[in-house]
Amino acid sequence: MTDTLVAPEPTLAPEHEEELVSRGYSRRQAARIATLFAVGAAIPRMAQPAFAQQSAKAVIGAVRIASNECWTGPFPEGVAAATRNAILGNRYEPDNDHQKLFEAVAKVEGIPVESILAWPGSSDPLSRSVITFCSPKRALVTANPSYEQGWRTAQWLGAKLTRVPMTPDHRHDVKAMLAAEPNAGMFYICSPNNPTGTVTPLEDVKWLLANKKPDSIVVVDEAYIHWTDVPRAAKLAASRDDMLVLRTFSKLFGMAGMRLGLTIGSKKLYEKMMRYDGGQVTFMLPTTAVACGTACITMDDKIARRKAEMIASRDMTMAHLKKRGIPYIPSEANMFMMDWGKGKDPKAMQAAMLEQGVQIGRSWDFYPTMSRVTVGSYEEMQKFCLALDKVLMA
Repeated sequence: MTDTLVAPEPTLAPEHEEELVSRGYSRRQAARIATLFAVGAAIPRMAQPAFAQQSAKAVIGAVRIASNECWTGPFPEGVAAATRNAILGNRYEPDNDHQKLFEAVAKVEGIPVESILAWPGSSDPLSRSVITFCSPKRALVTANPSYEQGWRTAQWLGAKLTRVPMTPDHRHDVKAMLAAEPNAGMFYICSPNNPTGTVTPLEDVKWLLANKKPDSIVVVDEAYIHWTDVPRAAKLAASRDDMLVLRTFSKLFGMAGMRLGLTIGSKKLYEKMMRYDGGQVTFMLPTTAVACGTACITMDDKIARRKAEMIASRDMTMAHLKKRGIPYIPSEANMFMMDWGKGKDPKAMQAAMLEQGVQIGRSWDFYPTMSRVTVGSYEEMQKFCLALDKVLMA
């Protein structure tokens, strides 16, 4: 008779379980968190793709402007660096690759190397922050609408979630966010915001930091910051113990499929985020992605040209929407929200656009008549405008 090996139930260290219980989680919820961290990289998408990927299954051959991807891939220097590391794929760390990435980012941002960590995308540190700082007693506070990964994590765990409408000009209403939950565990600011593409000024972030409780944190998601020229939050986050900045190479750098993200924060903050499972996940990255990101992050001239190309495409598209009398939210990123009008179902309009060979994005519950559209290349946005005209005339 052959013995059957049964894996032990994953558990947290007693002090960590007690810490979670002290924040209002039940022991059953603590066990659930233990299971999440036990599976390695971890943190919950609950067997679903990230929200950026959920507009619909990609339609090969269509104009794919649904998921906020860049219309083209990494810069040639990044592709060459990734290729060199692919040849050295037998090594976990061919040539001190993580440190080279951190040094390159530190030089670009003017921040200490030790404040930077790399991740397989940005979903893990976002969800990890919710687990670390929120609970049934201490809410996650976000704008509405905004990026929903944190919402889903909070709801799945049983942590409190509070969504606060944006200002009339589509900024995060930081004063209303604080008033809604003075005892919040975490305030999440996405700037430029997904799906609106609008920027929340850094001064608003500073106000929130100055007025919130000392033991809550502010997470600023700058996934789309490279499309703009606004002041960044990196230096501020590197100087504090109550702030984290999220970055990704998935947008302007054209590396969505390579899964590389960054965080900027303090050692003290990272110790809290890693206390349940250690820091292994931050090294579970393909060295091809790390090498590609290291090469691309320093390409200032090419970054500027790619940004200018996107802005030209966006401006042309906005002008066409204005000409057709279609309301939209002015955006500073590579996506925008357009309004089909009363009585129009965004899902039906999405399907109608796809019949014309153009795959656009989804809607948000806060904007029931709007669709999100990614800004692609100039040629792709011309095709979008032509398809839109046909749909409107149907």
